Amino acid sequence: MFDVVALGELLIDFTPAGKSGNGNTLFETNPGGAPANVLATLAKFNAKTAFIGKVGADQFGSFLGDTLKKENIDLQGLVYSEDVNTTLAFVHLSENGDRSFHFYRSPGADIMLEVQEVDTTLVQNTKVFHFGSLSMTHEPVKSATVKAVKAAQDKDVIISYDPNLRPALWKNLSHAKETIIEGMQYADILKISEEELEFITGISDFEEGSQFLHDKFDLKIVLVTLGSKGCFYRFGKDTGHIKGFQVNAVDTTGAGDMFLGSFLYQFIKKDASWKSLQAKGLEEMILFANAAAALGTTKNGAIPAIPRLDEVRVLISGDSKY
Repeated sequence: MFDVVALGELLIDFTPAGKSGNGNTLFETNPGGAPANVLATLAKFNAKTAFIGKVGADQFGSFLGDTLKKENIDLQGLVYSEDVNTTLAFVHLSENGDRSFHFYRSPGADIMLEVQEVDTTLVQNTKVFHFGSLSMTHEPVKSATVKAVKAAQDKDVIISYDPNLRPALWKNLSHAKETIIEGMQYADILKISEEELEFITGISDFEEGSQFLHDKFDLKIVLVTLGSKGCFYRFGKDTGHIKGFQVNAVDTTGAGDMFLGSFLYQFIKKDASWKSLQAKGLEEMILFANAAAALGTTKNGAIPAIPRLDEVRVLISGDSKY
């Protein structure tokens, strides 16, 4: 039995790494892809995880497979394509560490995952199944994703969902909104940014927007991530705002994924159920996730920046150098 199985994109993040002697930007090769980042965070905390997705049978694909293996993520669901190259993303960072992306995915291997390549035994033998909207931007991976989600539903597996809006990867924003909403109908736990909340609902107020999503999709937990400001949550009628941690951020790539992976780790560790879970316990989980995400921004890259469990605990205790 796995703790968390995730399906989705696994790609290369080319992250800025200074300047060359000629003054040109240098890029460092880093493993990326939101679902993989979530699993790597969980694996860092010794959770048992497995990944389902596709990369190219190329140098980048081998690097990604080796990276997940080193992170102790089960790879029996990873497919290597002989026909399509590994997806690439170039990350551009602003002065405060916020990032934007430029993707090479036309097509990339991640969107070519076929329905018959999804191992549903993995999906049905886990406590939590996680997916995001970026595995629903194109076929055939959209059908593969829906197959996996429905297989999880059939076994009453808890489903975690991250809309993870990246406008450049969609035909248009109308298609993005429609598909993101389609994915939301399967979710129990929703992690969404404040920008995504407003994009999907047209509502900027967290109380009102989260209530709308909670009621429309029968969501159990809504987590609205607010960057350095922390996280707003809704759990039934209970809502609250858990403040973030102030650190010297250098790269926010993957911070939301570290947040979600850390939250799922706490959720599983506490063996939470909808009936036994209370707001206080949920707030403790979010506090832990806020700390992990904050620490993750103090280093470059996503997976390489995931903090250790003891580092998270030190930050929460207030005895930290960050």
